Order: sequence, then structure tokens, then C-alpha cells
Amino acid sequence: MQNLKKTEEYLFRKYIAMDNNQLYDQIPDYLDGRLNPSEKNRFEQHLEQSEDFKKEVEEMKSFLQVMDQSVPVPSDRLKSRFEQVLEQEKAERGKVVQLGSKASSMWAGNVLKIAASIALLVAAFQMGSLFQQRKVNEDIAQLQNETNQMKQTAMLSLMENQSASKRIQGVNFIEEFERPDEAIIQALSNRLLYDENDNVRMTAFEALVKFTSSETVKNTFIEVLEKEKNPSIQVSIIQALVQIQEKKAAEPMKKLLEKDDTQPFIKEQIKAVLPSIS
Repeated sequence: MQNLKKTEEYLFRKYIAMDNNQLYDQIPDYLDGRLNPSEKNRFEQHLEQSEDFKKEVEEMKSFLQVMDQSVPVPSDRLKSRFEQVLEQEKAERGKVVQLGSKASSMWAGNVLKIAASIALLVAAFQMGSLFQQRKVNEDIAQLQNETNQMKQTAMLSLMENQSASKRIQGVNFIEEFERPDEAIIQALSNRLLYDENDNVRMTAFEALVKFTSSETVKNTFIEVLEKEKNPSIQVSIIQALVQIQEKKAAEPMKKLLEKDDTQPFIKEQIKAVLPSIS
């Protein structure tokens, strides 16, 4: 028990630190002036309190300045050299009397060579920028993956807690995941199926109803309908199954009609909606 408590405290500290790390995601918006007054105030308070964070902001500012620059152009020295060669070629062309056509061809050839060299230089800069951006994207994706793993660990740990309020808190962690994986869906399904607390089961239902496109969620709702005794949860599940037009829910609903302990208003609800999915 003591070890479990220490694990929970550790995970909460990690989550708080992770919440602070969300400020790092706001650095580009802060530098571009896109934060609202509340976010800006919170950001600048942390900026004053943390030297490491201040250093990170300065580094990001320098990085974005480099990324925002247009494609590099040849230096003034290269441009000057190009103009010198151009003038030299014009002078050479002026000295030719009878071979004007050939001189013109040579001059044009040299200009084309210089233009090709400049084009290669610009292309090299562009390729370098492309590879740099790709590396940044990979680093961001890795950081996001690690953050999601930490959130998932905290969520699953809380859902196994002996305290019902902690289990509800764990279920509500679903808001942190835009696309929860199968492990999270299954953990929520287990709460709905087997948790002894009515409030935990209802919270788990409210979390799962957002993902009714999942076959795991559909099958869980049907299984719960056959065993759930809480009328509020029964009605909620019936409404959800009717809304998604789940035909497999018809048989469990018919069984509820036959049970003596099914509440009368539940039976009336089933009679009203059963024809729509039969």
C-alpha cells in the first residue's frame, strides 16, 4: 500500500512537471505575439522564475529567426566577382572584330556556367534547410510520444486505485488523448464492466460514448446492458446504442423486457426504441 501511494505521488509530480512543460509548446506563439492575455501572463511569470526556461526561449527565438529567413542568396563578394567576370567578358567581346559570333557564344557560355553554379549553391542551402526541418519534426514527434506515454501511465495507475474518487480522476484523464489507443479503451471498458462504484461506471460510460466507432466500445455497451442494474446507466447505454443503430443490441433489450427486476420506465424506454433497431 505504501509503495502504491509513493507511485501515485511520483506520477502526480511528473504530471505537474509535464503541465509546466506545456509552456515550452507555447514558446513559438509567445514569440509571434499570439498568446491571449492570460496565457501571456502565465508564460512571462514562468519566464521570470526560471533561467533555464529563459535560455530555452532565447534559443527558440534564434532558431525561428534562422527558419524565417528567405532562401540564402550569394554573398556580396560572389556578386562582385560575378560582375567583374561579366565586365571582363564584355571587354573581351569588344576586342573581337570578325569573330563576333564566336565571342558572343563564349561569353554566353561562361554566364550560363556562373548561373548554374549559383543555382547549385541555392539548391544546396534549400536541401540543408529541408533536412534541418525534418530533424526538428522528428524530435517534436518523439517528445509528444514520450509525453503521451507518461499521461497514459498516470491514467492507468489511477484507474486501479482503491479510492473511487481517484478512479474517476483516472477515467477523466481521457480528455488528454485525442485518439486513445486500444489499451486505454480496454481499461475504460473494464471500469464500466466491473467497477463496484456507480459513479465510476457512469464516468467510464461518458468517456467511452465519444468513441462509439470502436468495436470494443460497442461490444462493451452490449455486454454491460445485460448485467447493469443501475437504471441511469441502463438508460444511457440504451440511448447510445439506439443512436448508433447497433442491431446487436436488440436481443439484450428483449431480455431486459422479460426480467421481473427491470424498472417499468426502463421497459417503456425499450419498447419505444426497439423497433428502430430490430
